[in-house]
Amino acid sequence: MEKINIVEVGPRDGFQNLKEYIPVEQKIKVIDDLIGAGVKHIQHTSFVSPKAIPQLKDAKEITQELLKKYPDFDFFALVPNLYGAKAAYELGLRKVSYVVSLSVSHNKANINRTHDESLAELKSIMDNYTDMNVCVDVATTFGCPFEGKYSTDTVVKFIDRIANMGVKEMSLADTIGVANPRQVREIVSAAKKEFPEIEFQVHIHDTRNMGMVNTLAAIESGITKVQSTLGGLGGCPFAPGASGNTATEDLVYMLNDMGYETGIDVEKIIEAAKYEKTIITGNFSGHLMNIQKGQCNA
Repeated sequence: MEKINIVEVGPRDGFQNLKEYIPVEQKIKVIDDLIGAGVKHIQHTSFVSPKAIPQLKDAKEITQELLKKYPDFDFFALVPNLYGAKAAYELGLRKVSYVVSLSVSHNKANINRTHDESLAELKSIMDNYTDMNVCVDVATTFGCPFEGKYSTDTVVKFIDRIANMGVKEMSLADTIGVANPRQVREIVSAAKKEFPEIEFQVHIHDTRNMGMVNTLAAIESGITKVQSTLGGLGGCPFAPGASGNTATEDLVYMLNDMGYETGIDVEKIIEAAKYEKTIITGNFSGHLMNIQKGQCNA
């Protein structure tokens, strides 16, 4: 039975573009439910300017409470720059994700930097915090809203620039949900072959109802760590058309039923998604939250 690590990014990616603020206690309740269901890895917030992402203005408070409540849990935060990394580090986090877009246009729209500027900032983070585990999220790996799709060779060459900096973990992101299974297999297989020292994971959006099949294509190509969001909530606020992520509860149901080991209880993760839907008005794309309790027995 092959083990697949589900990386829940909903408390960051799912919440970030919601206009109505979610109180801290409700965010913590969602995370409690995720952990109670068996989730072992959670991206819980982002240390970004509240002016850019008002929903995550409570990053410090959330982090402090979670690290106190679950001192040994695998929490990590997205950081856009050295300042964000410093804030995360000083609160006790030793794992962060840092975003660089393969697309020059999206990188500019998302974080207002060129590739050279983004990689220079990454180097500063790694030099200043040598004991920080930095996972680089390669946004728009499978396509960009401004520039279209890229060849596998282009993707590999860009990954090479990051790998040469000493990065040991990367997440290949389908930021706007334009990937197809053949493309995912080609890119993932090429990346794993060229960079065996890198631990790759995938982050697949469900904009075109392809989240599950593309995530499965990545798993069948050797990926053992996949990102998803509870309820399928979320989307990049700086990528037109990027609505919805692969739903955690749907993904867990499929993988458990196929015989993969996720360590997550299907009924509990569905109940977590149902609770989330009672406190949030958002672009939920998950399916299993709409079924009655007891109808899932995977």
